[in-house]
Amino acid sequence: MWKARSQAILNVLRNLGADFLCLQELDEYDGFYKGNMDKNSYSSIYVQRSGQKRDGCGIFYKHNRAELVLEEKIDYNDLVNLNEDGSYSNDRLCDTPANANSDAEPTKGSSPQRTTEERGDPNDPRVRLKRDCVGIMAAFRLKDTSHHLVIVANTHLYWDPEWADVKLAQAKYLLSRLAQFKTVVSDKFECTPSVLVAGDFNSTPGDKVCQYLVSGNASVSQLERLDELPIPLCSVYHFTRGEPPFTNCTPDFTNTLDYIFFSPSGNIKPVSILELPELDSPDVAGGLPNHHHPSDHLPIGAEFEVIMP
Repeated sequence: MWKARSQAILNVLRNLGADFLCLQELDEYDGFYKGNMDKNSYSSIYVQRSGQKRDGCGIFYKHNRAELVLEEKIDYNDLVNLNEDGSYSNDRLCDTPANANSDAEPTKGSSPQRTTEERGDPNDPRVRLKRDCVGIMAAFRLKDTSHHLVIVANTHLYWDPEWADVKLAQAKYLLSRLAQFKTVVSDKFECTPSVLVAGDFNSTPGDKVCQYLVSGNASVSQLERLDELPIPLCSVYHFTRGEPPFTNCTPDFTNTLDYIFFSPSGNIKPVSILELPELDSPDVAGGLPNHHHPSDHLPIGAEFEVIMP
């Protein structure tokens, strides 16, 4: 079963033909994807989740289209130490009602008692923040006449809808690290890099996490109590035609959880997006994965144009 599904996913990736591919919940990286994608002209970088988790996040890039110049990994368990330093108080982490939103995948059959045991004491910030989630970001120099530098970040945030505050803390840490990385790249290579952020954010359009990620382009009055954004982002789908009706489709949950964000600048602009099926499309009937779509998440994509002065 896994062999057939992995080959089907490989075919999807090959047919997309993108210069950059960001994959989440990626397991068997060393044993399958790294080598097979290399045969299809993709180099890659990868970060495995913390703890005993077997999956992680990977960025694949066509080595004839881009050169990797710098990379950093993000471990959201670092938030535990930041909390002990006073960066995240227990009040801030626990002020979200348990049913505040339903912006994540279902518990996939786990009973509430078992889920609570696996998560640990929800009132202990050291437990609450230790979710073994990761991300990865890298700077690439395009192998074209522009030689433009692009930062690509890929992440997978925590899934549980009852712990939306943890996802928000992760989103804030992501943007903080991304802003620092952009500064390093700018200083090291004396340039202004473009920024692309992709991933499974386990957050539906309009919830607190998504509001935070794009609020750098909003007025101060719209920011409410959120901290000032270290880097502004726009959702490419929202920017072009609106978020898709769903990116995740299972019998228990259907909604949008996956996004591609970009930092608006004069150097790049989105010119097209990958079209997704509608809810009534035959190829998604009954939920995913299926014969047409080997993952329970649909691939999303965008094409950007580099504009140089």
